[in-house]
Amino acid sequence: MVATHDPSELDPIVARYPDRRREHLIPLLQEVQDHCGYLSHDAMITVASALGLPVSKVYGVATFYNQFRFEPRGKVHCQVCRGTACHVKGSAHVLDTLERSLGVSAGHTGKDGVYSVEVVACMGACGLAPVVTINDTVHALVTPDGAKRLARVAAKQEAHRDDD
Repeated sequence: MVATHDPSELDPIVARYPDRRREHLIPLLQEVQDHCGYLSHDAMITVASALGLPVSKVYGVATFYNQFRFEPRGKVHCQVCRGTACHVKGSAHVLDTLERSLGVSAGHTGKDGVYSVEVVACMGACGLAPVVTINDTVHALVTPDGAKRLARVAAKQEAHRDDD
């Protein structure tokens, strides 16, 4: 489900950087991702061309920072904290259960576009470990079965929104 974007839709973003220097690479990638939801191959080619950089350089920078995504997020985006406190409290089991039950491995989006799973280093809620977010809603003290249930409920809610 990796869609591409018309390169011309990025023209207004690129135009905000009239002098287009190498140091604009990260802010430009951030804006493109904000606009598109992720960085497609076509988008990285457009950015490379605009900045006069090889695509390999753009790809290298984008893959170095974990803030960048190369697939669109699912309608239900699950983030599992893997910071120290969450790890100690069992977030590895939470992650494993989510991956198996949703059929999506961490860092990816399911082929149907419903679920995506992401590992994050720390959510800053260590006293509430293990912590999971589902579509930016924070859930504390999450068990493996609880995470699975939360994701399924969120999917049903998204399906109802789509029906409206």
